[in-house]
Amino acid sequence: MRRLLFFGLLLFCFGHAVAQEPVLLWEGQDVHHGKQVTLTPFLAENNETGISVIVCPGGSYYWLDEENEGDDVAQWLQSNGISAFVLRYRAAGIGAFIWHHRILFRGKQYPDMLTDAQRALQWVRQHAKAYDIDPQRVGMMGFSAGGHLVMSAACFNQTDFLEDNNVDLRPAFVAPIYPVVTMRESCVHKRSRRALLSERRNHNAVMCDSLSLERHIPDNCPPVFLVNCIDDPVVDYHNSILLDSALTANHVNHRYILYKTGGHGFGASDEKGTEECRQWKNEFLKWIKEVL
Repeated sequence: MRRLLFFGLLLFCFGHAVAQEPVLLWEGQDVHHGKQVTLTPFLAENNETGISVIVCPGGSYYWLDEENEGDDVAQWLQSNGISAFVLRYRAAGIGAFIWHHRILFRGKQYPDMLTDAQRALQWVRQHAKAYDIDPQRVGMMGFSAGGHLVMSAACFNQTDFLEDNNVDLRPAFVAPIYPVVTMRESCVHKRSRRALLSERRNHNAVMCDSLSLERHIPDNCPPVFLVNCIDDPVVDYHNSILLDSALTANHVNHRYILYKTGGHGFGASDEKGTEECRQWKNEFLKWIKEVL
């Protein structure tokens, strides 16, 4: 009986996703609030394709949904033979949401989040051999505000926010899931805009234009996998309509799936959302094999 229990425990352990210790992305560097930024690897045992994904949770740029849109997503990718890295990037914080203290103090705001995303891409590519992944097959997946972040990494891949970069900053692909997209149009998610730009720049027309992603699709935009739902009660589904139209106009290789039901915040859950929207996971796995 003890032997059976022992082997049962081994099967349980090896049958469940395992994460490595988080990496401090800004360790030893003088970066504003940099100690909060971590990258947690979830390495797939049989990653024959070499594909990996940097996962950026949502949270309106104020906080991070670390479990549902972070670790759970990484575990799902890992279980499907894709190595994943959960990025806990700088977000404005609950204090900024309640007290609006960034009127007086800088706090965390753009471009901190995008700089963290570029640093994550740099790190993963520089350590690709150790992680047994292909440095040319590193993509990014983000949810809600995290969707805006990964699409920003695609749109602004030729702008070096690191100011000391020696690797390619263009993701191999991006997958914005029910993303925030615009900072200017009537369907803007105002909470994310305020968190990203701060109270001082929240209504600055130039800044809003510069971070409305539908206006900044680059010539070298990587392939895009885009998903959202018509009944999304948080981020108006027209955000993704704008992005789809811009990608189409710029002849970017992309797949757009607009579900009728599913709402917002379902991540990679097998329970949240609806049966319809949860199909996105299988669709992504099929799509990624086609584009890479």
